[in-house]
Amino acid sequence: MHVLESVLYAEDLEAARSFYVGLLGLPEIMFDPDRDLFLRCDGSVLIIFKASKTIVADAGVPGHGAVGPGHLAFSASCEEIEDWRAKLLAVNVPVIQEIDWKNGAKSIYFHDPAGNVLEFATPNLWGFAKAE
Repeated sequence: MHVLESVLYAEDLEAARSFYVGLLGLPEIMFDPDRDLFLRCDGSVLIIFKASKTIVADAGVPGHGAVGPGHLAFSASCEEIEDWRAKLLAVNVPVIQEIDWKNGAKSIYFHDPAGNVLEFATPNLWGFAKAE
């Protein structure tokens, strides 16, 4: 089974767009500043919804939303994690936690502008491949 889409929520979609497209470099599929931002993410789609708009079933799909920060982890090699750390710090996005896992995996955590907790983690965190 493959995850086709994942969703995070943010009220300021312009800030989310600047962060995810401008900083993280995810390709934009579609953008409606009043409702949603769709991003391509290596074989799947990441959607950033404005929660205040999606709790109402007005788009032909069931209403949904979340309260509080969400979490999403991106796969990265050890070298890529160090590159991302430098890139984040260069634009004043602090790494809020770093973990060297018992299985040899590595993670760094940071916030997006909406307060969602994002992570870069080596794929061996979940047994997919060895850390580089």
